[in-house]
Amino acid sequence: MAEYEACIMGLEKAIDLRIKILDVFGDSALVINQIKGEWETRHLSLILYRYYARRLLTFFNKVEFYHIPREENQMADALATLASMYQVKFPNEAPQITIMRLDRPAHVFTVEIITDDKPWFHDIKIFLQKQEYPPGASSKDRRTLRRLSGNFFLTGNVLYKINFDMVLLTCVDRHKANLLMQEIHEGSFGTHANGHAMTRNILRAS
Repeated sequence: MAEYEACIMGLEKAIDLRIKILDVFGDSALVINQIKGEWETRHLSLILYRYYARRLLTFFNKVEFYHIPREENQMADALATLASMYQVKFPNEAPQITIMRLDRPAHVFTVEIITDDKPWFHDIKIFLQKQEYPPGASSKDRRTLRRLSGNFFLTGNVLYKINFDMVLLTCVDRHKANLLMQEIHEGSFGTHANGHAMTRNILRAS
């Protein structure tokens, strides 16, 4: 229902802007395929959403729907994160966001600076354990930490990252990550995968 509402809001905004030819990109296969009529809609609430969304399509001369897998939808996720961090000062205020496109992934330009021996997930783990914030954390830092912690699961002393496909990924520190990479490269896990597959396994492990 939330995915339908987001799509409908986008369609309504395009109508307000008097756009007649529109391409719609979404990462919800259910919404995209139901609106296109390729999937059957059985849930009563979704039937009403689909009906209203298709009524909005009559305001356009041409509308095309495209499904984008979630793992390829980083730009929309980044914009949604920026929007959630923006503080609106008055009604109808629209933020101006400048986007810089890089020829290489952003991590290539990142210089890692180690300030202490705590793992990258330390603050998230402490928040889930004790509901405590880092010393000196601002209100914005606290909101960000609360939002990030929703993507993690703590059981005992082990922290897991909840992947987009609901797979739990173990969070490990630098020492444990180095050991895992060494064991994988040495074939300790008995893998016969090629280099690309091994790299993906290392990234998921770390």
